[in-house]
Amino acid sequence: MELLWEIILFVMYSLIIVIISKYILVPVLRKLAESINLKAKTVGNLAGVATSVPELLSVSFAAVTGLIGTSFYNILSSNVINLLQYWVSVWMNKNGNIVRNRALMIDLIMVVITILLPLGIIVTNFETNLLVVFLFVLLFALFYYINHNTHKLYLKTENKQELEKIEEEAKWVRGKKNIMIKYTIYLILIGTALFIVGNLLSKTLESLCVRFLVPEFIVGIALGFITSLPELITFFESQKHHKSKKEARLGVIEATNNLLTSNTLNLFIIQSIGIVLYQIFS
Repeated sequence: MELLWEIILFVMYSLIIVIISKYILVPVLRKLAESINLKAKTVGNLAGVATSVPELLSVSFAAVTGLIGTSFYNILSSNVINLLQYWVSVWMNKNGNIVRNRALMIDLIMVVITILLPLGIIVTNFETNLLVVFLFVLLFALFYYINHNTHKLYLKTENKQELEKIEEEAKWVRGKKNIMIKYTIYLILIGTALFIVGNLLSKTLESLCVRFLVPEFIVGIALGFITSLPELITFFESQKHHKSKKEARLGVIEATNNLLTSNTLNLFIIQSIGIVLYQIFS
C-alpha cells in the first residue's frame, strides 16, 4: 500500500511540474519573447530552455539524493522522446520538406549525437566525473557555434529576402518595459513553484529507489516520459503559431531550435549540473 502511495505521489508531482511548464512557464516565455520582437530561432531557443526546466529539477534532485544513474536514463529517454515528438509534429503539420534545409539537417544530426552519447555512457558503464563535465561544456559550446554558423551559411543566405519579408509580415507586437518587468516577475514566481514541487518529487524518488528498491533505470525512463511532455506542446504550438503556408518555415525553424536547445541543455549542461551535485553530496 505504501509503494502504491509513493507511485501516486511520483506521478502527481511530475504532472504538476509538466502542467506548470505547459500552461504557465512556456506561455509566459513566449509572451516575453513577443514583447521584445525576437525572431523564430531565438524564440525556439527560449522555448528549449523553458521546456528543459523539468529535467533540470528531476536531474538535480536525483543527483543530490545519490541517484545519478536515474538522471542518465532520464536524459536519454527525454532526448529520444523529444526527437520522436518533433518528427510527429513536423509530419502532422506536413512540413517535412522544410526540414531538408542543410542548416536544419545539421541541427538534427547534433540532436542524434545528444542521444548516442548518453546511450554510450550507459552501455559502457563509463565513469562520470568532473572531466566529463568539462568535456560536456566544451561540446555545448561547439554545438552552439555550429548551430549559429550553419544558420548564417545555409538558412539566411538561401532565401534571405524571402525570410526577411516573412519575418516582417509575422512581426510580433513590441511591448513596453513594464510588460517585460511583469513577465520577469512571473518567471521568478514560476521558478519558485517548480523548485518546491521538485523538492517533493525528489523525496518520492529517493523513497522509491531506496525503500522499495525500484531500479533506477525504470524511474529514470518514467521521468523522461513525463518531463518531455512540455516539448511536445511547444513543437506543435510553434508550427500552429506560424500556421500559414508562407510562415511555415518560421515554425519549423522555431521547433528545430527548441529541440536542439532542449537536448543539448539536457545532456551537456543539466547532466553536468547533476554530476557536480552528485560529487558534492555523495
